[in-house]
Amino acid sequence: MSTPETAERDAFPPQALHDYAFLADGERGALVGPRGEIAWLCAPRWHSGAVLSTLIGGSGLYAVTPRGRFVPGGHYEEGSLIWRSRWVTEDGIVECRETLGFPGERGRLVLLRRVRATEGPARVRVLLHPLAEYGTQRLRDARRDDDGVWTARVGDLHLRWTGGGDASLSEVGSSGGKFTLDLTLDAGQRHDLVLELGEFPLWDTPVPDPSTEWSRTERAWQDAVPGLDDTVAARDARQAYAVLRGMTSADGGMVAAATTSLPERSEEGRNYDYRYAWIRDQCYAGQAVAAAGQHPLLDEAVRFVGARLHEDGPKLKPAYTVDGGPVPDQRTLQLPGYPGGFDRIGNHVNRQFQLDVFGEALLLFAAAARHDRLDRDGRQAAEIAVAAIAARWNEPDAGIWELDDRAWTHSRLICAAGLRRIADVAPDAARKSKWIELADTILAHTAAHALHPDGHWQRAPDDPGLDAALLLPPVRGLLPADDPRTRATLHAYTENLTRDHYAYRFRHDERPLEEAEGAFLLCGFVTALAEHHQGREVDAHRWFERNRDACGAAGLYSEEYDIAQRQLRGNLPQAFVHALMLDTAATLARTPGIPT
Repeated sequence: MSTPETAERDAFPPQALHDYAFLADGERGALVGPRGEIAWLCAPRWHSGAVLSTLIGGSGLYAVTPRGRFVPGGHYEEGSLIWRSRWVTEDGIVECRETLGFPGERGRLVLLRRVRATEGPARVRVLLHPLAEYGTQRLRDARRDDDGVWTARVGDLHLRWTGGGDASLSEVGSSGGKFTLDLTLDAGQRHDLVLELGEFPLWDTPVPDPSTEWSRTERAWQDAVPGLDDTVAARDARQAYAVLRGMTSADGGMVAAATTSLPERSEEGRNYDYRYAWIRDQCYAGQAVAAAGQHPLLDEAVRFVGARLHEDGPKLKPAYTVDGGPVPDQRTLQLPGYPGGFDRIGNHVNRQFQLDVFGEALLLFAAAARHDRLDRDGRQAAEIAVAAIAARWNEPDAGIWELDDRAWTHSRLICAAGLRRIADVAPDAARKSKWIELADTILAHTAAHALHPDGHWQRAPDDPGLDAALLLPPVRGLLPADDPRTRATLHAYTENLTRDHYAYRFRHDERPLEEAEGAFLLCGFVTALAEHHQGREVDAHRWFERNRDACGAAGLYSEEYDIAQRQLRGNLPQAFVHALMLDTAATLARTPGIPT
């Protein structure tokens, strides 16, 4: 039997990930589809329950959609997460400029939408149907004041909606209360909508003025995103930086992705909740902005990672909430999920040990020190990471790909790389010598146990396979470009785990690579860095351009790319792919061998 919620989901079904745009203010994010539907928004924080969740089969939607037939499109205003939905209708052209007020407050979001009839008249329908906790908690206590401002409660949140004074509200009951507004605009006319959701009563704060909020957000994005003119593909580099900034909280933590449960491979169970701050991913982002210059996101990464090391030391977790709290255990929601996927929230990463995060932390701190941006707390955090490596480097771990605990080669080599780079900026000769000695010990032990007879690094002492992650330690300074092991590993990898300049992590089984999983975009950019390390600039740019193009219409990257269907796979947007894209864009603009 059809219900209002199922009819709504049917009217706005999930789209291919290629077609979504992303809004973010640092504290939470939203996905906007081609019909003007915001299909995903969690509030008040990244890992909170969703208020709009049709993306994964829940309820709750906020749509601004032209009536009648139209062709959708859109673009970001450069160097920002201000999105312009654009529809060519039978009557003219309609635009909806939309953003989350930036920078965001921890306990309150402001979602701005400005509808404009660009050419000809516009007929637009607005639907606002908020339902907290993935559709389980309904709207209540809704009322409209004399100025046409709606207030209500949804779950534990307070709601205020400005610009919808003429909206009708369906009876609050089984359907949860839905606002419907029909707009008719003449050419050149515009209409502002401002949605607020907060943890506290909003009547204690003034009703936002749309023009003031827009101006504040525009200025904030202009101040937040640097020019990055010394990179290749500077426009895309700026957009990648904007994505990373939008995913970084005022607490310093950067979420790995804005979404949960978007499948990496249909019906194969690889669907995870990435709305948390992975230490490794944040280190990648910090190193990327260090490669591009001295920018605040480097400081935020150092602050967040350093604080976690001070708190947890050798028991550092692979991931935390953006405010440094524990990641909740994984569970399901009893929702249909995105087609081909499931409905998981929480993550079992909270039970893992990942040795490589200590090496990545040292690489981050060393990059900050080279820019003279490592303070006393950061230097102490580096010493904590060194001590953790000394105590735990021989333990099995889950590794970069979060698999079964083994003596993963990449984990040990990246720790050795981190030790060597932090030794370059050691405060005294004694520490420098001690840290280099530890790096040499780890490298020698790994070479004795995990070097393939053919001369390349293998995944683990008991696994002779290849792995894209093994390209990264030499790039990060562990070994020179002319080291035979470095060259042999790159050659064997590109011969066996790449196709047409798309790269894969490792071989799952005997199936063709593209049948086991999508091309892994992180690995494509790492291969570009490895070719640049070898001084092969044409090859490096080929890898960079192939993988740079594997994005959606809004320029967003997910974790994987299905090369047969040319579709994005996995959670969106994936921060570490944007970080490596930015890192590669900065690195390819330099002469090989010049440190970041």
